[in-house]
Amino acid sequence: MLYPEELIEEIRSKNDIVDVVAGYVRLQKKGDRHWGLCPFHNEKSPSFSVSESRQIYHCFGCGVGGDVFAFLMKYENQTFLEAVQTLAQRAGVPLPEQEASREQRQRETLRARLLAVNKEAAKFFYYALRASQGAAGFRYLAQRGLTEETMKKFGLGFADVSGAGLVRYLKEKGFEDKLLTEAGLARFSERHGLRSQFWNRVMFPIQDSNHRVIGFGGRVMGEGEPKYLNSPETPVFDKRRNLYGLNFARTARSGNIILCEGYLDVITLHQSGFPQAAASLGTAFTQEQALLLRRYTETVLLAYDSDPAGVKAALRGLDVLKEADIAARVVDMRPYKDPDEFLKNKGKTAFQERIDRAENGFFYEVRMMEKDYDLSDPQGRTRFTKEIARKLCGFAEGVERENYLQAMADKYYIGFSDLRKLVAGVAAQTGRTEPAQRILSGIRKKAGPEENEKKVERLFLGWLVGEPEIYPKIKDYISPRDFTQGSIQEVARQLFAEFAAGNPRPSPARLIGRFPEERERGEAAAIFSADLPQLAGKREKERALHDLLLKIRQNSYRRSMFRDPEDEMDFEKVKKGKKELQDLADTHISLD
Repeated sequence: MLYPEELIEEIRSKNDIVDVVAGYVRLQKKGDRHWGLCPFHNEKSPSFSVSESRQIYHCFGCGVGGDVFAFLMKYENQTFLEAVQTLAQRAGVPLPEQEASREQRQRETLRARLLAVNKEAAKFFYYALRASQGAAGFRYLAQRGLTEETMKKFGLGFADVSGAGLVRYLKEKGFEDKLLTEAGLARFSERHGLRSQFWNRVMFPIQDSNHRVIGFGGRVMGEGEPKYLNSPETPVFDKRRNLYGLNFARTARSGNIILCEGYLDVITLHQSGFPQAAASLGTAFTQEQALLLRRYTETVLLAYDSDPAGVKAALRGLDVLKEADIAARVVDMRPYKDPDEFLKNKGKTAFQERIDRAENGFFYEVRMMEKDYDLSDPQGRTRFTKEIARKLCGFAEGVERENYLQAMADKYYIGFSDLRKLVAGVAAQTGRTEPAQRILSGIRKKAGPEENEKKVERLFLGWLVGEPEIYPKIKDYISPRDFTQGSIQEVARQLFAEFAAGNPRPSPARLIGRFPEERERGEAAAIFSADLPQLAGKREKERALHDLLLKIRQNSYRRSMFRDPEDEMDFEKVKKGKKELQDLADTHISLD
């Protein structure tokens, strides 16, 4: 289903990008832009900008950018059509009802078809749990203390004992064998044909932040291996970038998110009055999941198992959360193993007390580290103190480091000045005055000649968009062919075409929206987000504009002359090009 460009533009115009982005990112207005921490990579200093006048966003750190549709597509993992529908609903713009033809259905993206088949599979499992064949599964979940209302909320289901029923049901719904295997819902074997690998298990639909089913987890009801069986990764299911229960937890408004290890832990917590619980998906907690959490909270409470494996996972999780600049605390589950067991034995009030007394993540790390040293032995105490100093070097901000330094000195009866000197000595020896390089930090490489050429071109095009009245002054001296091939040249082509067609102020958001690829949208957004030089007066502006034009034409001439060293040199072309450059160099461009 395709919508006309006029309707797309109406939806774009009625969804101010600042208002939309502010629903996800805390923004602060500085100058003519709004700034915040980029939701797509880890950073401590805001490099994510939103322009109200141009209706675009751009991150100067990781390079992502685009219009309001592109933001929603990337943040919510939506297709373009889904973003259009979401924003149309937000703005109250009615969309025309269209019946999709057979040809249109065939053109649906694989991603959309995977979501559709997962939705039908979830329905099959859901109703199977409530039928006679799912009695064992229903009984198991009830014995685990789950109410019917909770089972319904999380869409819990049951996979039949053979694995054949799901395949038969989905094929009757019109889904082909290939799609079932691509979705990770079935496997083919010579002995059994096409069968689902999910059989005789209670089923946990895994949903993304928009409540769309992207995969499944299946748990055995007694003894058996593997205890949990998860869907394989597909174009809609990336275990590293999703969290179980986050679709509910992100709207809990509790001021924190509780991170635990298992599906049943999450469900029990929600049922017990803690709707901010979520869990990783059968993998160790990842950097991508931490960045996902940072969109919704500044504080994460780790409620991992209390056994040695859980302690190890908590320590790793604290490192990941610190890299993402998320405050972390650890909830003590002892003497019980996990949140599910704790709540069944002690109840909601006791768990809330544990949350209120949750231990600072750094203190927890030091306390776990303390077990490796004999503090009654001077030598052991010295090594332990040096290890504390090494960990204190991990704080980049001076105030934060001083606060923790004071806390450690007080707790372990270490002289504050002595510990401070030790920290300074360790930092000098190791070169660690701040944490190791941040994940996805967006650190820029040193610009080479090609990048410098693109920088000049971006600056010129950004200036042209900001002051379109200069176009008539320069149109005879430059054309889109003079720009670097790729997204920059395409932006120039579209921009010049808009001007030539009589549009005095082309919309950057609309131009960016024409690029189908995320990388191209980011490059286009960088053009329209370029910082323009502050010029004192008209003469200085004329000189700067002339210099930019001449530089772009010189680069274009060089590329055209020496694109292929084996090409025979056309001396007439060389002569003509040199003359044009000299003429431009001698030309005064007036802005009067």
